[in-house]
Parts: sequence; C-alpha cells; structure tokens
Amino acid sequence: MNDRIDFPMNATETDAAELDAADDLSAFRSRFHFPRAENGGDAVYLVGHSLGLQPVAARDYVDRELEDWRRLGVEGHFEGDNPWMSYHEALTDPLARLAGAGPGEVVAMNTLTVNLHLMMVSFYRPTPGRNRILIEGSAFPSDRYAVASQAAWHGYDPAESVIELRPREGEDTIRTSDIEDLIEREGETIALVFLGGVNYLTGQAFDMERITRAGHRQGCVVGFDLAHAMGNLALRLHDWDVDFAAWCSYKYLNGGPGCVGGCFVHERHGRRDDLPRFAGWWGHDKSTRFRMPPAFEAIPGAEGWQLSNPPILPLAALRASLELFDEAGMDRLRNKSMRLTGYMEHLLRTRLPEELSIISPPDPVQRGCQLSIRTGPAGRRVHGILSEHGIRCDWREPDVIRVAPVPLYNRYTDVHRFVEVMAGELGSVG
Repeated sequence: MNDRIDFPMNATETDAAELDAADDLSAFRSRFHFPRAENGGDAVYLVGHSLGLQPVAARDYVDRELEDWRRLGVEGHFEGDNPWMSYHEALTDPLARLAGAGPGEVVAMNTLTVNLHLMMVSFYRPTPGRNRILIEGSAFPSDRYAVASQAAWHGYDPAESVIELRPREGEDTIRTSDIEDLIEREGETIALVFLGGVNYLTGQAFDMERITRAGHRQGCVVGFDLAHAMGNLALRLHDWDVDFAAWCSYKYLNGGPGCVGGCFVHERHGRRDDLPRFAGWWGHDKSTRFRMPPAFEAIPGAEGWQLSNPPILPLAALRASLELFDEAGMDRLRNKSMRLTGYMEHLLRTRLPEELSIISPPDPVQRGCQLSIRTGPAGRRVHGILSEHGIRCDWREPDVIRVAPVPLYNRYTDVHRFVEVMAGELGSVG
C-alpha cells in the first residue's frame, strides 16, 4: 500500500457520504450500541482506543449464561449449550486468527498487567551481566511500573536496568533503525526487549518483525504489549517469531470494561520444562485436573500459564465481538483503518495546516487506527467543545487529543464531522 492515500483536496460531507456508501464494511456499524449525544442522536464515538462499543449481540450471549446459571447452578459447568468448563476454548481459534498464531499459542485469561507479570516470571531471567529491559519511553504507565517492579524483584536497580527508548530530538516517534542500532550496541546486556505493539500516546505501530529479529540476533527475549494492537493491526506473531505477548480485550476487541485479557506464547516455549512459572490449577493437565494431584503438570502451550477458572460472563460478551471480527476479516478492517486515518489526516492538514501538529506517523502503515493531535494551549477547551457537540475522543495532558476512527463501526462522515468541529473551534479560540 502507498504511504499516502489520495482524497479530494476540498473533501466535503457529500464526499464522505459517498465513501461510506462504497464501504463494504459499513453494515457492521448497526451491530453496535452507540452512546447518545445531547441532541438525541448517536454520539460520534472516536474513543475505541480506550473502550470499545458494546456489540448488540453481547446482551444475548451474556443472558444465555445467566439463564444457565439460574437453571442449572453448578451443573452449568458440564451441561447446557456452552458448558463453562470448556467455555474459554471457544475463544481460542478466533483469538489465534487475530494474533496470527496457532491455537495452542494463545489463551484468554486474567487481565493485561497480571498476564505481563506472569509472562515475565517465565521470560525475564536476568543475570548479573544481562539484566536490562528495553521499553519505549512513552509506554503506558502500567508497563513501566511492571518492568521496574520485575527488575527490583530480582534485586536490580530499575534506574540502571530499565532502558527507555526516545525519539530523536525534534521528532515524535521512534525510528525502527534506531531501535535496531540500540539493540545491536547494548544487546549483550539486555535480557528482555518489551515494547507496545502500538504506542498508546502516538499511535505508532512498531515493526514487530524487525524488532524481534534484532533482539534474537543479540540473544534477547522479545515480547509485546498488544493492548492497542490486538484487533487493530493484522498480526503475525508466530511467523514473526515473537516469544510472548499479552493484551486486554476492552479496547478494539470490544469485550466490555475490565474484560478478560489474553496471552500468546510461541510454540517453541509451550512445552519447555526449564521455564519457571507461577502455577495454578486451571493450567494443570485437563485429564487429571479433578483428581487434584499434588504435583503441577502444565497443559502444553499457552493454556499452561492459566491460574484460575475464567469468568464466564465477560467471556460471553467478548465472544460476541470476536464473531464480528471473524466475519469482517482483519485484513479488510486494517485496510479500512488506514483509509480512515488517511482521510482524517488529509482533512486536518487541509483545514488546519498551522493550528496543530499530528504526532502520529504520517505513513498509515506505521500507525494504528489512531491520530494523536498536538493542539497547543487551546486544546483542553477544544476537547470540551467537541464533547458538547456529541463527539467522544480522548484528552492527554498537556496538549494531545487522541482520536481513533475504528473500522468496525466508524464512518468517513464521523471523521468529517470531527474535523469540521475541530476546525471551527481552533479557528475561533486559537
């Protein structure tokens, strides 16, 4: 795909409507619930990077399990249309397809930071000569807290053991070549390369394949936080040879607030007996789990990292969304995503060439379905006015508005409406 996508220079609302009419994914919009704006219509919802919308089918999926709980009680673990004992396994194949993984390499379990700690128990194995962790400097705070606490747990000073990648002076995103160069220089001291697949602040999509290759050349373990990448990018974790990854499911996967996250563990690690792990009974061999043996025997693959039986009601809501992803296809969604952000960028640069700067990469291939806009001192007020107009987006101090046109349910007319309001207000208050 070209770095730039061509749109009419003076794109109008009619142009946006024509793009929507030609969109072969447009029907999926009707399969989500939208918050209401003050005028009684649907809000322009551009904040799926924080919480995805509720699929219309989610209530039915959850109600089925509530009914089985009412009707069957504990026997619901083994009876009913979807017995709870194996319920999480129904999500394995669709998650594997989104991750670009084999079914044995993924599992739905826990929440994101819990899973990151479980992964680092196994994959961050520091030694006096190799104990450093490489992360991006603008990583989400929870990731920074997690890696710092892991280094400290092993007796190392996080100030020395955690390396933070920064963009070059005057730039907003990190060049892949600079990541590769740093790994080549410092790799012998780095135990773990751990980045976000998509940076939450800038929307930059890291080249996970190149980064993994660079890390492995230096003997580093390579893992990724996919909170902003799962359901956003077309992933190929197995083929890229990533060691591990973890994600949440309440953003682009639309599983609902605090929904069950997931993990990827490459198949070459799935049967390793030399990897330490924190064990729990749900990760124990299924054939002997209920015999309650004294010694833990891990299920081969990612399931062996499970601790407890999963929460069925959140899984039911997530299942409703994953079926939509299977129906739409991630490649089609990714293509629309790049066109939506390309359209938004085109409109912003046409209407507001001086009033703001876009800190997301200019190449749609190198970003997720997000543009991060540096607004200057008027930004907070503009964000409030956008909200008054029924436009939901995200504010990050000191001066960034993050906007996510999600391809499953957003339209070109949503993007046009956002830019129209943005342009009107920045022009009046700038």
